Amino acid sequence: MPDLKAWARTLRRDVHALYLAGRDPRVPWYAKAVAALVAAYAASPIDLIPDFIPVLGYLDDVVLLPLGILLAIRLIPPTILAEHRRAAARAQGRPVSAIAAGVIAVIWIAAAALSAWLSWRYFCR
Repeated sequence: MPDLKAWARTLRRDVHALYLAGRDPRVPWYAKAVAALVAAYAASPIDLIPDFIPVLGYLDDVVLLPLGILLAIRLIPPTILAEHRRAAARAQGRPVSAIAAGVIAVIWIAAAALSAWLSWRYFCR
């Protein structure tokens, strides 16, 4: 079990490093876009598959998030990534923003409302 804990700490550090890399002007725009999407998904209180669904609920957290992090890491130049990994390791906590969480929740709610409205308009008329 110690290997799993070390992997989880590394994953948390890499998410923070991706957050930092997303704000670095030396990182290419496409890498920033992927890093921002992965960091937003990691910080989002809403999952692709809700966690209360047995087995499948945690599948997106266990599979999709590490794959997204791996893709973003491969797009960032190694020297810049190493610099941000060191900065993330020095930081004790991960960045927390109630405003960002609120914005993400509003976007998900708006997308769900728009989807419901379009579905109702298309199927019920």
